[in-house]
Amino acid sequence: MEKSARQTAFELLLRIEKEGAYSNLLLDELLNKTSLDTRDKAFVSALAYGTIERKLTLDYQLSQYLSKPLKKLRPEVLVILEMGAYQIFYMDKVPVSAAVNESVKLTRNNKFSFASSLVNAVLRKCASNGLVFPCKENEEDYLSVKYSCPSWLVHKWFKEYGKEDTTEILKISNGKTETVIRVNTLKTDLQKLKTILENEDVTCKDGYIENSLIISLSSRDVASLDSFKEGLFHVQDTASQLCAKAVCAKEGDIVFDLCSAPGGKAFTIAQQMNGKGKIFAFDLYEQRVNLIADAANRLGIENINAQKGDASVFNESLGLADKVLCDVPCSGLGIIRRKPEIRYKEKESLEGLPKIQFEILNNGSKYVKKGGRLVYSTCTLSKAENEDVCEAFLKQNKNFFAVRPLPYLSSDNFVTLMPHKNGSDGFFIAAFEKREN
Repeated sequence: MEKSARQTAFELLLRIEKEGAYSNLLLDELLNKTSLDTRDKAFVSALAYGTIERKLTLDYQLSQYLSKPLKKLRPEVLVILEMGAYQIFYMDKVPVSAAVNESVKLTRNNKFSFASSLVNAVLRKCASNGLVFPCKENEEDYLSVKYSCPSWLVHKWFKEYGKEDTTEILKISNGKTETVIRVNTLKTDLQKLKTILENEDVTCKDGYIENSLIISLSSRDVASLDSFKEGLFHVQDTASQLCAKAVCAKEGDIVFDLCSAPGGKAFTIAQQMNGKGKIFAFDLYEQRVNLIADAANRLGIENINAQKGDASVFNESLGLADKVLCDVPCSGLGIIRRKPEIRYKEKESLEGLPKIQFEILNNGSKYVKKGGRLVYSTCTLSKAENEDVCEAFLKQNKNFFAVRPLPYLSSDNFVTLMPHKNGSDGFFIAAFEKREN
């Protein structure tokens, strides 16, 4: 028997709860196996992502009506309660009766009938009382629950970016995100691509940076578009496009992209170089190297050489480059609106990242020619991973000096992009030049 949309969402969320898997990968896997129609698939996606995104808020609501701590509930029962609460609070088109009754049905269909009365009672209380929050006087706790963000992260951002910016970051961290694409200027131009997309029933408008578009598809997947298959564009957030621009690559340059996969920045850099010169795109894993090569082939980019490489270990045989990009592994706190489960990482799991990031930046500097450019970037909002790493690098490497990475956008040497200010992911970009002597 074909699984219902709610059953599919339940199985997805339960696997994420138990395995710590990434929602986007699991969702694609499950939806590819199901015969649900387009409307039901959209419902599964909205319910699953929304429940993950609002987990802290939902758990706070549920805790008001349970006699024991949430952690003592069976994971299956907790997931069913969270799904039901999300439908009640955030899915206006779902009647409360349907949210409650379908949640009870999930307990029975998954052999947890013992919890049916509990699920029914708790969800009805949620519906009767509406959303409740901690006292506003305790700003950090209030914002943590309202926007479903761990209190440690709210506290961190208050301290590093101030209350105003933190509140705006949190406001924009939930809900649907824009799909931004980069025009492949090696094959077409902005106006031609807009016409092609409109003929494919894709709504599009100019992006925040040249040669970019913001697109909207009602139900289709981007990869199903003929224009995508023909390599006329690739999906890339504004922040990543700005990062590629900060490399300042020109025709004939040799560029190293040390942490390249899935390759978006390398593709944009190649287009800025008009396909002339050479880009070496590295990743630690063969499978991810293949992703870069396959996408470069789709885009018709011939000057990218994708290969395995450890960004933290110097390889003398590679020689030197005019430009080196170190888009390092990071906590991802700038993209929680796209990957909601990132926000629930344990604070302690992030502590070792600055050491790794410094090692990659320091190693990357060894490949830079005299007078060459080194760019450091992350998709996180964390001064320990951003400014602190760069300051430590400059202190140890007197043969480099900081320069403005995006002078037309900011007069700062270290640029932090924020969703509410730049229409982009949260992102950090720094650029350094190597002294001539």
